Amino acid sequence: MKIFLNRITFFILFASVIFSSCSGGYSFTGASISPETKTFQVETFLNRASIVQPVLASEMTYALINKIRSGTNLSEVEDNADVTFSGVILSYGISPSAISAKDQAAKNRLTIRIKVTCKNRQDKKSNFETTFTRYKEYDASLSLSSVEEELIQEINEELVDDIFNKAFVNW
Repeated sequence: MKIFLNRITFFILFASVIFSSCSGGYSFTGASISPETKTFQVETFLNRASIVQPVLASEMTYALINKIRSGTNLSEVEDNADVTFSGVILSYGISPSAISAKDQAAKNRLTIRIKVTCKNRQDKKSNFETTFTRYKEYDASLSLSSVEEELIQEINEELVDDIFNKAFVNW
């Protein structure tokens, strides 16, 4: 029994040391943020795609804000943020991705390409301007309008993860 209590005590001490040493800028999402970095700002994404999907820019903007809020301890501000994001939707398009035996599309692909700029006033080497592209395929027998909302949500989630990881996760 004494050995058991010693092991429990050791485990509790070990766990508290590990968790307390991680409090300086780390989170359970894997984000690694300098302790001096306290605030963020996400400017509304611009839609420069030739096919304009009306809610895409605002959905992308809010998804990134929500990801940063839930994945970091940073506070959102409207001006003079430590980390600022801006983005442009470069393209939004549908293309065939698989052809059937009858030379018709069996699957279509919705692709969204964005360019994001991140400026980090506290850590200049974390600044970037990167183009991200993600796509989802869907059965060509379905109309785009019947699957578009779900596909946009899935693609947005992947793009936001890409942006978040580029900005805050140093793997």
